[in-house]
Amino acid sequence: MSEEKIVSTVNEALAAADIEDTVIAAGEFNPRGHSGAGFAGGLIGDSIGTPADSVATVGGYMVGTRVHDAATGLPGRMVVGVSETMVYGFAGNRAHPKALAFRVPREGLEAKVHRRINVRVLELIDAKSGSRIELEGMRLPITHSKDVIEELT
Repeated sequence: MSEEKIVSTVNEALAAADIEDTVIAAGEFNPRGHSGAGFAGGLIGDSIGTPADSVATVGGYMVGTRVHDAATGLPGRMVVGVSETMVYGFAGNRAHPKALAFRVPREGLEAKVHRRINVRVLELIDAKSGSRIELEGMRLPITHSKDVIEELT
């Protein structure tokens, strides 16, 4: 999906939620630690040592990510949109954003980025309260997470 299409899709989701705003960047994210939890779950599944090792590995990956994501309080897959004044997070993927998961004003928001092997970690930190939303975006260009990070930093 092109950058223009994902931005258009998020703007349609905003309109469907009766939010009068326009995003200028959008990308797909997971809760921070999602990929690491999947890796750990896959290792545990693989260690079972059954004839169906690949099934156990994939099952372990899926269980690891789902358990981790549920513990964060965030949807496992999100599309994040950035407007001039707000940052929005919708449950779902870049093609089908669904329910609004979070909405935070950009004013007073600090964005920190940490680069990892296969992901970029994005921390959205409220300067006054110190509360934070921690996300990770895959380095794959099709997710457009880099577009969001560039807009916020």
